[in-house]
Amino acid sequence: MKNFIKNNALSLFFLAAFLLSLVGQSFAGNADANQQRLAEGGAPLSWVSYVTSSDFTADVAENWQSEYLQFLLFILATVWLVQRGSTESKKPGEEGGESDAEQKTGRYAESDSPAWAAAAGWRRSLYGNSLGLVMGAVFVLSWLGQSVSGQASYNTQQLAQLEDPVSWGEYVVSADFWNRTLQNWQSEFLAVLSMVVLSVYLRQRGSTQSKPVGAAHDTTGVEG
Repeated sequence: MKNFIKNNALSLFFLAAFLLSLVGQSFAGNADANQQRLAEGGAPLSWVSYVTSSDFTADVAENWQSEYLQFLLFILATVWLVQRGSTESKKPGEEGGESDAEQKTGRYAESDSPAWAAAAGWRRSLYGNSLGLVMGAVFVLSWLGQSVSGQASYNTQQLAQLEDPVSWGEYVVSADFWNRTLQNWQSEFLAVLSMVVLSVYLRQRGSTQSKPVGAAHDTTGVEG
């Protein structure tokens, strides 16, 4: 168990941080929602009722979809685009999907390579793009979840104001949906931009996201 925790400490740390943040969001959101309901003369919601509500689901899903969109675009963009001096970039001149020898696929696969890396045809192609495909699938599912739960939450407000509910198609082109969506997207894109550019000039000793402290600014694709 000790070795398992040590060997998986990074993922366990972020899993714990995710769960604690999600639970904290549920309690804070429940308290905020109940304050609004009481101010409007309504009855408060229990915690269980709140975490199974469309409001909570929409809030969670809209954050998830923006995060996975960020990773999806970053994964795909770094195949073809470079940033000289950044740890987040390949070296200029290495753009593209690389050769089988560089990727250790097909006849260049090694004894400890994943089985599908050595396979031929669709299995190698599928495995060779599996990270982007999974990130893309989670993004699409999260986006759909946000749109459906967001529609339900929006229609609840519409009915409370004695206004007509909207269809799913009407909601996904509405200002409410895109306001919620784009405010998350812009922050994710800014965060990626900051990491790409700041890693050219700034350092964090011992981090895989930073070059060695003494590395030149134009050193590209090197992590310390």
